[in-house]
Amino acid sequence: MPVTLPATPPDKTHIATLPPFTGLTLERITVVTCRASAEAALLQMLRHDALGFDTESRPTFHKGQNSEGPHVLQFSSMDRAWLFQSHQQETLSAAFEVLQSAQVAKVGFGLKSDLGHLGTRFGIIPQQLIDLDHSFRAQGYRQQIGAKTAIAMLFGQKLAKSKHISTSNWAIKQLAERQLLYAANDAYAAICVHQALLDAGLSR
Repeated sequence: MPVTLPATPPDKTHIATLPPFTGLTLERITVVTCRASAEAALLQMLRHDALGFDTESRPTFHKGQNSEGPHVLQFSSMDRAWLFQSHQQETLSAAFEVLQSAQVAKVGFGLKSDLGHLGTRFGIIPQQLIDLDHSFRAQGYRQQIGAKTAIAMLFGQKLAKSKHISTSNWAIKQLAERQLLYAANDAYAAICVHQALLDAGLSR
């Protein structure tokens, strides 16, 4: 059935009543840990026309403190996610190749800060980015539409976004399962929204 976007985005109270969004499970999340797994991930990612994309950084706690992130770079197709950690330096060239590919669109929400951090830390300027906030603004929405609101609008579901996890230490070498799920499903939600907008003829 065609998607009809509501004239007014749902508020937090309404979103809280919705059934949960079914995200990727741990067995569909690949943490890229070595050169061989990076090469395998790169081959898989380059097969897609578009991937969901996001980054996570260890939070800053003091005024004027600069972020040292991103510490995690995550990509997702419609059925699998790949997570790269910045301390695994031998894996990062694969992530950078995807980011700089003009053939694979990288889709996300509010990518401006992610771009700033990527440029500052790695000198990377990604190509072929699609910021979903711009996609929703093109439909006439004035306020920023984030992942939770977009999932509610398009799927009638509630995306879990724990502040406790989002502000956790993303620089640790062994990420907790909850962090893996959070990071992967941020990127997964983006590609799901992008595909739904494409299917409805509301995005490029």
